[in-house]
Amino acid sequence: MSSVTDVDIAVLGAGPYGLSLAAHLRPTQRRIKVFGQTMSFWRDHMPRGMCLKSDGFASSLSAPGGGYPLQAWCQAQGVPYADMGLPVTLETFCDYAEAFQRKLVPDVDPTLVQSVTQQGDHFSLALPDGSTVQAGRVVVATGIKPFAYVPEALRGLPASHLSHSSQHTDLSLFAGRHVAVLGGGASAGDTAGLLQMGGARAELVSRHPVRFHNPPAGPRSLVQRLRQPDSGLGPGWKSFMCTNFPLVFHALPESLRLRAVERHLGPAPGWFVRDQVLGKLPVHEGWQLRSATLEQGQVVLEFLAADGSQPSLRVDHVIAATGYRSNLDQLAFLAPSLRERIRTVARAPVLDRHFQSSVPGLYFAGAIAANSFGPLLRFAYGADFAARRLARALA
Repeated sequence: MSSVTDVDIAVLGAGPYGLSLAAHLRPTQRRIKVFGQTMSFWRDHMPRGMCLKSDGFASSLSAPGGGYPLQAWCQAQGVPYADMGLPVTLETFCDYAEAFQRKLVPDVDPTLVQSVTQQGDHFSLALPDGSTVQAGRVVVATGIKPFAYVPEALRGLPASHLSHSSQHTDLSLFAGRHVAVLGGGASAGDTAGLLQMGGARAELVSRHPVRFHNPPAGPRSLVQRLRQPDSGLGPGWKSFMCTNFPLVFHALPESLRLRAVERHLGPAPGWFVRDQVLGKLPVHEGWQLRSATLEQGQVVLEFLAADGSQPSLRVDHVIAATGYRSNLDQLAFLAPSLRERIRTVARAPVLDRHFQSSVPGLYFAGAIAANSFGPLLRFAYGADFAARRLARALA
């Protein structure tokens, strides 16, 4: 039998953005419902053994009054912590975020919403058991999982020989196999390094030079900090501006915003991955993929190199660590009649200064909001700004 429940605000997603927003909304008088499996993307779609690129001080979820920062949790649990210079492990981050959820957002509903439609002045959320939730406003904070990108040249390969990096948590399953990892960013570096450490024969292939982040340089002089100020996205004035002035970014011309999101803070493995990759496995830079075919149970990859040569690789499996591309059409739970009313640019929703889309009452947070508010929204560190801004608008 179907049933109907009414709430003021439905938050779809229980990752850093959804949990932070819910923590800021709980003290209000609004009826709130959070849907999603807590930290499921981080737990189920990232490889065990990896570390976050963000520093410790930039890896906390957000809550009112200082909330429950990562440092406090680490101290209580006896987990090593440093604001900078000590990588945060994936396990530490997930354990912390789940403790944050239990402490500050205890009533998360793990149900995955099947569809969202608009009926008059409210939204109707259909659940798998046939029940329905009517919500006055909806915040989509479902993360990047639906946006996994695989280059067109690879799409003809069978799933037995091709996967995206987001499909793996245990890379030791590839032990003894020859695997090509395509990409030049953090997921590519993590995946290649962990594959090699787990007994696979890995090769990393990137269209561009692989640029590892520089390790923290320790205490810096005033002059150095003025030249390259610290920020939650790393040192430098561009990152500082993106971190501290997202509303200024929102006011920039659209073409400038899109260019900044595309070019600033591009693919780069963390500094702590360098020693797992360089000198430990082949790294092919400047190789552009031309074709991928299956021959006698192996994948043959053909490339065009920067020097004009045409190298090839024959491998057992290909992992596309080629990132994510926001695309509203991939959010299949939004009814087509609703999606077609959302104004988009570069396949992402256009948002006002309060994260609201062109459909009144429908909001978006996380990486899909980066075209509106800048690269800050591609990182967990952006959850603080998004949660505070959204909570003020919704409350």
